[in-house]
Amino acid sequence: MITGRQEELLKLIVEEYIKTAHPVSSKSLCETLDCSSATIRNEMSDLEEAGMLEKTHISSGRVPSEKGYRYYVDNIMRPKELTGEDVLKLQTIFQNNSLVLSDVIKKSVEIISELTTYTSLILGSSSSENKLSKVEVVPISDSRLIALVITDKGHVENKDIVIPKIVSINEVRQTVELINKMIVGTPIDEVSTKLEFEVKPVIAKYIKQHEVLYNAFYNVFSDFANESIFKMSGTSNILKQPEFNDADKIRDIVSKFDNKEMVKAIEEDKNGINIYIGSENNFDENVTVVKTRYKADGEEGTIALIGPKRMEYDRVIPLLQYIKENIERGD
Repeated sequence: MITGRQEELLKLIVEEYIKTAHPVSSKSLCETLDCSSATIRNEMSDLEEAGMLEKTHISSGRVPSEKGYRYYVDNIMRPKELTGEDVLKLQTIFQNNSLVLSDVIKKSVEIISELTTYTSLILGSSSSENKLSKVEVVPISDSRLIALVITDKGHVENKDIVIPKIVSINEVRQTVELINKMIVGTPIDEVSTKLEFEVKPVIAKYIKQHEVLYNAFYNVFSDFANESIFKMSGTSNILKQPEFNDADKIRDIVSKFDNKEMVKAIEEDKNGINIYIGSENNFDENVTVVKTRYKADGEEGTIALIGPKRMEYDRVIPLLQYIKENIERGD
């Protein structure tokens, strides 16, 4: 247990370090706490012994430890009021009636990445509530296409398809036309079955290279049904933080952002706004992950912010809370 003065000291050190990323010295706190440098050094030493502070190798100053951040978040921190500017930026998204839910979530999360300079992430499941709205193809070359799968919830996923040159673009278009006629309105997780038992026999009657095209589209829909919706914004933001200024750390965090399985592990299953500091998260011990689960319009998912351990917790929490409440308001 720490004393009231130690708690005040810890608060000052955490908030100063969050702001400057420089170790905090006893001398810099004398005026604020109205006591001698020696007294503060003693209190710092006690906090270090309690595991709340750490001494760096480069100066006599102290920085918060994971335990110190955790104590600060759980016992000291008070969330800040959102600024009028923050609310205005987010309201332009939530009050835009022309946007479908997936775009509202995506754009609002892009905005908090911009406002906080942290990396933001959406992980959503392709639930049975998503129904096929349309399939389109965009030819890239004689043997390569981009297939666009669009759902009634506004999700758009694109998949590369490589086809043999013996398949004509006309056959591809005919196949897409048949798919759109026969399975639009089908829940995404039922599309592959319907494609096999209802669409395939019809394609076989009209399309010479039906087997090749059937396999290509079957894979597209299977991948879409099994994959989580996955959007990341501001991936380079975290690399601007001084904690990630050496090549090894940069390589490590970039490789984790590129690893879909690691990113998917960020998915949240608890209610509320949850904070995982350093070793508490299963992504990277040098970062904090703040995440929340949302449920709206039949869809569920996770919104997360990834930043340094000296994250502005008092700003991040109300921003995520505001987004969560506004997404779920329309449910």
